[in-house]
Amino acid sequence: MSIVVEGNALTQDYFVAGGLFGKAETIRAVKGASFAVEKGRTLAIVGESGSGKSTLARIIALIDRQSGGTLRIDGDEVDIGTRRPSPALRSKVQMVFQNPYGSLNPRQKIGNVLMEPLQLNTDLPAAERRTRAEAMLIKVGLAPEHFNRYPHMFSGGQRQRIAIARALMLNPDLLVLDEPVSALDLSVQAQVLNLLADLQEEFGLTYVFISHDLSVVRYIADEVMVMNKGEVVEQGSRDTVFSNPQHPYTRQLFAATPETDIEAIRARVARRRALHAH
Repeated sequence: MSIVVEGNALTQDYFVAGGLFGKAETIRAVKGASFAVEKGRTLAIVGESGSGKSTLARIIALIDRQSGGTLRIDGDEVDIGTRRPSPALRSKVQMVFQNPYGSLNPRQKIGNVLMEPLQLNTDLPAAERRTRAEAMLIKVGLAPEHFNRYPHMFSGGQRQRIAIARALMLNPDLLVLDEPVSALDLSVQAQVLNLLADLQEEFGLTYVFISHDLSVVRYIADEVMVMNKGEVVEQGSRDTVFSNPQHPYTRQLFAATPETDIEAIRARVARRRALHAH
């Protein structure tokens, strides 16, 4: 399998100005993270708030440049600090944020939200852009008649589906998902996770999935990387990490996480869908 995204000893430093009498200092938010994700697979990056996982996500998504180390997308080394990413590279990597309402313009109709990436990055005529946007609405479980509605007219789960649809408009290879279901109700979480699994299978997508919720990670991940205070403390296949966590921090994280059976919720959603189909 080909490697879609690879990080080698990635670091991220933040310069913090000193106060009146304090001296300036440099905070290292990511301390030498290394990983590789194969096409069609999901790497989950897990950790508590402040662990560095979202900082690393922003590097992978080409939003922030790394302070050190190398990042490769589809085998090509990328450093947005020295060279601006080309439109082709930008379209390969898309990000879905935790708060879909915050990432959608409240004054922009959903159809325009979806067509905008095509308008900025392709020469497609307006009619073709609209056709593709309506088709993508169907792919994410919405309907073409939603095209002319505004974000406030949708539920949280529907808005996250819209954010996922927008991320997919340019046919990316890699989706970076930063806590994409943590703001949703449990039953809605299961529906969005099922959607992500279906889309991954259909389009051969590669995911980097940021989460603090281990029940979600257990459901969606192939590989798991555990971060604590900017450092990768454990890494391995999902089954290995869950069945036999090696690092004390990982064991502590597992012990502190309440059990949420996403599989049971998923089965309930599937039963409900089957009932409606008959």
